[in-house]
Amino acid sequence: MSGKISIKNRKAYFQYAFLEKYIAGIQLTGTEIKSVRSGKISLVDSYCHFINNELWVKGMHIAGYSRGGHYNHDPKRERKLLLQKRELNKLQRKTKETSLTIIAIRLFINDRGLAKLEIALAKGKKEYDKREDIKQKDINREIDRLKKSDY
Repeated sequence: MSGKISIKNRKAYFQYAFLEKYIAGIQLTGTEIKSVRSGKISLVDSYCHFINNELWVKGMHIAGYSRGGHYNHDPKRERKLLLQKRELNKLQRKTKETSLTIIAIRLFINDRGLAKLEIALAKGKKEYDKREDIKQKDINREIDRLKKSDY
């Protein structure tokens, strides 16, 4: 069961250039972790922000647990991220100084069965950067196709 769940924010890879990556713990309720383990989660449009020197993730959607009843959670609620104090200070300083943002890029279950969120300090890509990425992807795909046909 542990380690099999890995949900990526593929849209973020296209829209942002990642400068630094961090692994953060995430505070979840009982029904939330059950929904995560069943893979009912979306990271699209999720980002992190600071409230009272604590890092929170906003916009992450965890679907309600099917057998949760009235104990079910709010799917779009903000969730607290758990990082070391020096990492929090570094992230807060960098987001205040420059036009950088913190994006949630991947949620996974580690070997001990805990939910972890991979976040990245990111800078938004310009339109020409996105076109360059698409062009490079097409070139790599064509090269792979030619290599396979040679065999």
